Amino acid sequence: MTDILVLGAGYTGVMAAIRVARRTRRTGGKVTLVNASPRFTERLRLHQTAAGQRLADHPLDEVVAGTGIAFVQGRVSAVDPERREVRLDDGRTLGYDKLIYALGTVTDVSVPGVAEHAYSYDDHAAAVRLSKHLDTLTRGTVIVAGGGLTGIESATELAETRPHLRVILLTRGRPGSMMGRGARAYLDAALERLGVEVRSGVDITKVLPDGVELAGGELLHSDATLWTTGTRGLPVAAGSGLSVDARDRIVVDSTLRSVSHPDVYAVGDAAAVSQKFGVMHGTCQGGIPTGLHAADSLADTLRGKAPRPFKFGYFHQPVSLGRGDAVIQFTRPDDSPRRWYLTGRAAVFYKETVSSSPIPMFRLLKRGLVPVRAFALSALPS
Repeated sequence: MTDILVLGAGYTGVMAAIRVARRTRRTGGKVTLVNASPRFTERLRLHQTAAGQRLADHPLDEVVAGTGIAFVQGRVSAVDPERREVRLDDGRTLGYDKLIYALGTVTDVSVPGVAEHAYSYDDHAAAVRLSKHLDTLTRGTVIVAGGGLTGIESATELAETRPHLRVILLTRGRPGSMMGRGARAYLDAALERLGVEVRSGVDITKVLPDGVELAGGELLHSDATLWTTGTRGLPVAAGSGLSVDARDRIVVDSTLRSVSHPDVYAVGDAAAVSQKFGVMHGTCQGGIPTGLHAADSLADTLRGKAPRPFKFGYFHQPVSLGRGDAVIQFTRPDDSPRRWYLTGRAAVFYKETVSSSPIPMFRLLKRGLVPVRAFALSALPS
């Protein structure tokens, strides 16, 4: 019997748990999945939750039903890779032979005031808190900090569903700067149509209870500030003695094992995964393949087989612009934009298909119908 512990039940952790349970079923694998919440959180949709939309509930015990996985609800407080133990904040201790670390990342609160005064999307409850606060406002200003995909989706969703509020998007660069010229132009038009005020080229130096302070001393009033810029790994990883990078992500080798502790695999946002184009950035698009591959690497190792190196390439940048619009930028494997992009209703259908795909994928994975090679997008022509 091999005790396999999976920490974190996001997209990546659930995929890894189901996959490794299936791959080790005949070789004595005993899989336990640990998560702080009893429900599966669709992080791709947290901006919808913040905007007040009610989404489907997915209890984790139902998600993993029929897989043989034991689900334990609890928040991880420490990992001891030397003793192969994980401690939960209620005092329980779980032992393991192999560990898959999928606890993701949290908001980088290094800017003064972020931790005390800004809202974030660290979990479902945080998005609900923002939604409830916005429900109390009959008028006012919402500042969204960050012009990446999450910031754009949040600003447009809030502007569409709460038109009585003034929405300001603050960003160092241009919103959607990772996209091509055509997709950016479409994005700019959508932001203008929805009434989102965009201020580019600004640095926020401090978040206040009722606003933000910009470099140079300018103060902007805000009734709610949403922080979507910058993440880092949980302190658990760095505090465990595992090798981490400058953003506290666990450094892994080509098979997704920790470079310092080979009994630990790290996946998704929590891992610093190097590819030919550089270190992968945190997205569901890249996270799910790491979960599947780590599960296969672990299973191969238990069978005495040499695991294959992980290879991945990006394919798209899907961005919703409220419920009725979207833009999809197709990319090269290194995430640089191609000429092709999709907009309007076709893009809405595409984005909704992507956002809703994990739950059906979990069901297929239980039946062994999701080959990891299906995610090896690096094989696409550049």
